[in-house]
Amino acid sequence: MPENDELLNILREAAQASPQNVALQKQFADLLLEAEAYAEAETVYRHILSLEPENQAVKFALSQSFYHQGKEAVALVILERLLVMPKAKGEWHLLAAQAYWRTEQPEQAREAYRQAVQRDASLVDVAFATEMGVVPLVEGDTAVQPKDGEEETAVLLPVDPPEPPPHSEIEQAKISFKDVGGMEKLKEEIRLKIIHPLQKPEIYQAYGKKIGGGILMYGPPGCGKTHLARATAGEVNAAFLSVGLHDVLNMYLGQSEQNLHGLFELARRYTPCVLFFDEVDALGANRSDMRRSAGRQLINQFLAELDGVEQSNEGVLVLAATNAPWHLDPAFRRPGRFDRVIFVPPPDTLARHAILQLMLQGKPTDGIQFEQLAKKTVGFSGADLKGMVDTAVELKLQEALQKGVPAPITNKELMVAAKKMKPSTTEWFNSARNYALYANQGGLYDDVLDYVKTSETRSLGAKLTFWRDE
Repeated sequence: MPENDELLNILREAAQASPQNVALQKQFADLLLEAEAYAEAETVYRHILSLEPENQAVKFALSQSFYHQGKEAVALVILERLLVMPKAKGEWHLLAAQAYWRTEQPEQAREAYRQAVQRDASLVDVAFATEMGVVPLVEGDTAVQPKDGEEETAVLLPVDPPEPPPHSEIEQAKISFKDVGGMEKLKEEIRLKIIHPLQKPEIYQAYGKKIGGGILMYGPPGCGKTHLARATAGEVNAAFLSVGLHDVLNMYLGQSEQNLHGLFELARRYTPCVLFFDEVDALGANRSDMRRSAGRQLINQFLAELDGVEQSNEGVLVLAATNAPWHLDPAFRRPGRFDRVIFVPPPDTLARHAILQLMLQGKPTDGIQFEQLAKKTVGFSGADLKGMVDTAVELKLQEALQKGVPAPITNKELMVAAKKMKPSTTEWFNSARNYALYANQGGLYDDVLDYVKTSETRSLGAKLTFWRDE
């Protein structure tokens, strides 16, 4: 359910005032679906499809609204059209399986469920699978045929479960804060929470502060969250363990929790260790949005590991990154877990200047005007700046191949490359708009609002309309 009805009423009025605003209409419809107002959600989704008939996400959401109203047959009409798409998602197959099962089509339900878990192992639903009489079918599984007189329930049994995925390797970071352009405020936050406790443990121990804890970094993709985490480990000469979804998720019941526990155990053996979780929202999604017990169990395991329920996390420094903090379960932000939440914005002018200098080190250059380039790349992420430099290098390579003589990169190529690119961060800010304006409980996203009010971001004009909506 939404945290308050006021947000829903605000969005309802905004949607009525802007009927052609697809993004706003979808935000409103999604909240209605979350609030279990399925009939009203159906109406709004139908309206969106009248504006964008091929919007697959809206089609799926409409099928969800039908399903929850008991209109399974109508939901299947939409789902069956979606499932023939080349990149049909696992969640589409899972909803189809549930609709087939409700409409007494068991064979279609089992096949749709099998397709769902093959595409996304996190969709395993043990209760539903048991009800259908199946378990996830993977390579090497065999189908047990019913004996004479037995009911035909094609029970699928695994031959041998696969070995759990290998843990990420412990590495020694080779970069430090000097290799990170700008981000001075973020560096100071990390120094206070992580670096100073390691360098001056006696002071922190005098106040009863343990060495450890967690920091959650959020912001647009490509702005250096992973790079900053690795540099943090290098700054204190700590081990670094980077965790991706493939290191944790497994389709077998309980295996994901074991994988997660093993990763924390590995970090505890190599203290001091920076344990970094990328895309943490995929592992710690809000439990109120979940209908599968397997996902809830993984989150509970994650929270227990952060709390050090069984073993101490002394010396384990947990960093996590997400592009969508609003999808993270609120329990992760309690004291002792990710109690420091840091917004990682696109680099400012000084940071872009420093990043470009770092990126062009070791390359032949001539007459680079870093200050001019920094001013021309407002809103660019670190990844955007790298793309710009790569484009400039390609332009120079084409010229060198034509002339047969290599030449240094000049300001001209970089300016041409900058004009060809658009900041990728714009889309993230436009998506974050409703959360920052209408779901900013406790001032969590105040840093986002402060950032978009700056004179520099206002110069983006129509590219970044976030601040206009206040």
